[in-house]
Amino acid sequence: MTVRGRFLAPDGTPLSGALVFRAPATLTFPQADVILGGPVTVQLDAQGAIEVTLPATDAPDMDPSGWAYVVAEQLSGILVGRSYNIVLPRAQPEVDLADIAPTDPAKPNYVGVPGPVGPQGATGTPGSRIYSGATAPAAGLGVDGDLYVRYETSTVLGVASTTVSTWQRTAGAWAQIGGDVRGAAIYTNNTTTPSTNTKPGDLLIRTDTGDLWQRNASGWGSAIGSLRGPKGDKGDVGAAGATGPGGVVQSVNGKSAAAVTLSAADVGALATTAAGAPSGVATLGADGKVPAAQLPAAGGGAVDSVNSKTGVVVLTAADVGALDQAAADARYPLATAAVLVAGTQTISGGKTFSSIPSTTAAPTTANHLTRKSYVDALGGGEWLPSDHGLLTWAFDPALGQSTALYPGSGPIRVTAVILRVPVTVARIVWFATGYAGGLTTGSWAAIYDSAGTRVAATGDMSTATYEPAEVHNAGGATISSPLTASYAAPAGVYYVASRWQYNTGTGDGPMLLAAESSAGAPPNQFGQTAVRRFGVYSTGAATAPATINVASMENGANRFWCALG
Repeated sequence: MTVRGRFLAPDGTPLSGALVFRAPATLTFPQADVILGGPVTVQLDAQGAIEVTLPATDAPDMDPSGWAYVVAEQLSGILVGRSYNIVLPRAQPEVDLADIAPTDPAKPNYVGVPGPVGPQGATGTPGSRIYSGATAPAAGLGVDGDLYVRYETSTVLGVASTTVSTWQRTAGAWAQIGGDVRGAAIYTNNTTTPSTNTKPGDLLIRTDTGDLWQRNASGWGSAIGSLRGPKGDKGDVGAAGATGPGGVVQSVNGKSAAAVTLSAADVGALATTAAGAPSGVATLGADGKVPAAQLPAAGGGAVDSVNSKTGVVVLTAADVGALDQAAADARYPLATAAVLVAGTQTISGGKTFSSIPSTTAAPTTANHLTRKSYVDALGGGEWLPSDHGLLTWAFDPALGQSTALYPGSGPIRVTAVILRVPVTVARIVWFATGYAGGLTTGSWAAIYDSAGTRVAATGDMSTATYEPAEVHNAGGATISSPLTASYAAPAGVYYVASRWQYNTGTGDGPMLLAAESSAGAPPNQFGQTAVRRFGVYSTGAATAPATINVASMENGANRFWCALG
């Protein structure tokens, strides 16, 4: 038995003190082999309340029987506390002292407890019933006084809304007594939207203009405002760009004309007509020698001396102020190996340069080395996956639409990514604006090469090891699932496939970042190659298949972002 009570002063202040419950000196329960004895003292708490559990006074197999508790109130500020008897039959498991404690001295010193339940009365007249459905109530349904609640659901631009109306049957016919009631809905579209199936108060946001419309009794009417703010201030002047191509030639060697023609004299050369001509230059014959006709007449006399030497003169290196071989070797010792300035040469072993080789020229073929500034310039002002700690991604996630999308429960979503260099992949990455958990068995993700062969996969994403983390913060967060084993991926194109299985009724699945969803079947193939960038298989498998047929992949309206890490 649970006994409760609360004691307050007339001004509502909680009293303090205790209540003492006394039973016979000892209570014996032979079947349970238990003997209870002594009073039970319960202190009032800060609210002046007590709660205590006591044996029922008519508990079975109890000796003695037919007795009552003596309750003694020991309350602070009350000089003479009350003392009274109560019985606690087990038919009433909870009792409040305010209901049973005597307050009038003329009353007995215990209060009886309700007896057994009496016989059941006669069946009353049936009350009104409430029916519900998606259509108007049938004429033969129910009786007068019954109510009917109609729940009518419609979908406009992907937004499902339920309208509630109330009907009552009177004089044998159903009549609507409550207007169509539902909350206002918000739609988004990039073009004009008919007001059919919409309700007054609904909102329409034009994503192409930012204009905001509110439905009135007759239709959308005129725009009531715009989400697009005023044009911002002009930005600062950017840094100077790279040097552009050369301009049009203004003059050549002092000549200016639309088509400049230079003569030999303009460039300080001899005209071809001077070859073999007087005051010109000698030519060579077929034997590689100057023809005799162009040589001076024989004669001229012998040389008198050469470097002050006469006779049969033999000159040494010293005679012409040069070093002989021995002196040159001593002054300029040859290295055992040297890098040639020109020509083909193979250099083996590790080499150390005293300064880093450099070049100002841009590469023109695949095997050319290039400078760092040229490579850095290729990135331009665009963000790269490596700037965010990723190996590759489908596209810059900042280009994704502002409202994320559910991937749908069951289909396989596919996104292509490209690796420019060999890397080791450890996980598959997505971005979710919200996810409360709830994936079920049959959820997985995998990586396939360009031929459609599976090369790596996660485990069951409904398990703790592979399930992506929940996302509850504003703006969303990056989520991922690890591969069962890291994959050393060569450079090339890969397809990331994922299947999400969840309860769509409660929205358990993740809301994932996507590029767009406005087109029913946007293109997924560009340029002159057969690479498909996005797609979907409407029917998914419970586990990642060993291969996928890339050619049979459907164009999906939703292009989900993913990355590799």
